[in-house]
Amino acid sequence: MTMIIQIPLGMLEANCYLVYDANGGDGVVVDPGGDVAPLLREIERQKVTLKAILNTHGHFDHIAGNADLARFNVPFAIHPADRDLLTNGGGAAWFGLPEAPAVNPTLNLTEGFELTVGKLRLRVLETPGHTPGSVCLYLPEAQALLTGDTLFTGGVGRTDLPGGNPRALTESLKRLLSLPPETVIYPGHGPTSTLAQERRSNPWLRWIAAQ
Repeated sequence: MTMIIQIPLGMLEANCYLVYDANGGDGVVVDPGGDVAPLLREIERQKVTLKAILNTHGHFDHIAGNADLARFNVPFAIHPADRDLLTNGGGAAWFGLPEAPAVNPTLNLTEGFELTVGKLRLRVLETPGHTPGSVCLYLPEAQALLTGDTLFTGGVGRTDLPGGNPRALTESLKRLLSLPPETVIYPGHGPTSTLAQERRSNPWLRWIAAQ
């Protein structure tokens, strides 16, 4: 059974996710964006054996906790197009904030790559637009999609920061709409939803679906 626990971290309360196989205990962390103490408590409480840290993109509010998880000695992963953003502070300097500690990624999250952890299968979907290397992580058996800052409940990722591209984001959202409507989305900020609900109520997806 796949378990997905949402843990808001950091000053922007970006959603970090602890994703694990409840039967075997193996799991991954997605987007540790700040003080990881709550995450560490949850890892211990659920007795998760961590196998990888995955970043959906390189912005500071999703990567700031990476360095504090180095103690687990597991792979760090991101799309190659966001590698420089990741290792140069995550864009925190744009807002006058301290740069996130640099951690060099050791695994590339590129289109079609599948990470198998216990009985979990996480498939990488390249979804540029918010950043050049933004990805979503699809768990087909669990009918779950971790969308990072590509798609939110009622909204979509901003494209006005360096590297943002509204046309690319539109194409990425079109791609997500091709997934099963019952797919549950787990966004980088805010509450969960489903693709069916977003198709009905998200103004951006309604516009795209009508094209």
